[in-house]
Amino acid sequence: MSNSEKEKVKGPSSYKVQDRRRFDGEGEVRPDAEEEQPTSRTVEAAGEELGAVEEAPAAESPEVVQLREELEKARRRVDELARAYQAIERDREEFKQRLTRERERMVDVERGNAARMVLEAVDELDRAITMAGDDASPLGKGVKLIRESMLAKLQSAGIERLQVVGQRFDPNTAEAADMELTTSEDEDQRVVAETRAGYKLKDRVIRPAQVKVAKYVAPAQA
Repeated sequence: MSNSEKEKVKGPSSYKVQDRRRFDGEGEVRPDAEEEQPTSRTVEAAGEELGAVEEAPAAESPEVVQLREELEKARRRVDELARAYQAIERDREEFKQRLTRERERMVDVERGNAARMVLEAVDELDRAITMAGDDASPLGKGVKLIRESMLAKLQSAGIERLQVVGQRFDPNTAEAADMELTTSEDEDQRVVAETRAGYKLKDRVIRPAQVKVAKYVAPAQA
């Protein structure tokens, strides 16, 4: 069998396939073939460089940095102005409350001054009733009605009578006009009688009471 016949018997599996891109027309390997086929190492290095570029943060321009600083300054300024405004609001509210309290106090002072003049008239009526005794005449009844009407008007204005009889003597609410000796230690410095009624407006005494105060004296010295 000739050589040509032997080659035909070998069949298609014996043919050698060549990549035409790597060979020239004469069947020789092209010089630049190796350069056209990048190795796996080259591809891997290129991928790492690309990833590094993607992961690296973009540098901010000077304009962006300046705008960011100006924004932070503006934010701090707004916070300062907000705190200043809140402080002004607190001061305004406190001033408003002080002004309201002062106005109420002045009104109470004027009301107390007017009440004292009325109370002096009530004192005169009390003395007239005391001198008249159990006078049941129309004049006596009229005096009592006038007194009760004046006291009712004072009470409607918030003026109350002080209750001091039987209580410990308090110089803030009463004046000691007389003294009475007592041999009981429990009665010492207690108000035993009232010679003139005292009155208060809210928590402020507008006229102290005039009272008789008991003073303890040992029985041997009484």
